[in-house]
Amino acid sequence: MLHIIDDEEVIRDSLSWLARSRQIAAHSYESAERFLIALDKPLIFDSLGDCILLDVRMPGLTGINLFEMLAARQLTKRLPVIFLTGHGDVPMAVDTLKRGAFDFFEKPFNDNKLMDRVQEALAISRQASSAALVHDRLASLSAREKEVLDLILLGKMNKVIADQLGISMRTVEVHRAHIFDKMQVKTAVELAGLLK
Repeated sequence: MLHIIDDEEVIRDSLSWLARSRQIAAHSYESAERFLIALDKPLIFDSLGDCILLDVRMPGLTGINLFEMLAARQLTKRLPVIFLTGHGDVPMAVDTLKRGAFDFFEKPFNDNKLMDRVQEALAISRQASSAALVHDRLASLSAREKEVLDLILLGKMNKVIADQLGISMRTVEVHRAHIFDKMQVKTAVELAGLLK
């Protein structure tokens, strides 16, 4: 999902149309404050990745202010920010890029170059989202399930795992089922592929 944050309606409409021309879903916000309200709703995030096109200068909360808030919440990997400005200067661009912005475009910009960068940002967001999801799933495992997981990944059979951990084979089977359920996989091969 492309999140377009700009106080000018004509810019929001133009960028939304441009995104649709590349089959990119887009949602626009007339202010950083509106985006922050939406940010706390889980439906804002897209499994195909997210990217923010953010105007630098807006009334109220500026694009720079919003970017600093996202960086403080460690969301800039999950929500890469591409700044747009009609008033940019080289020091501002360099500073935002050093602080983790994905890119910086001055208006007027080349439509194709901008959308190419949006697609790259969406791909990076998708990777960050997948990694975070796997991390969360791993964190849901108990200490014993993590021990069993490590041995599964080494290719050990249930009987060998049971002997090594000093538990019954039935207990290993239960742990294995819980691991597969929590990690949302059906086989050990799929589990290994998820964790590579």
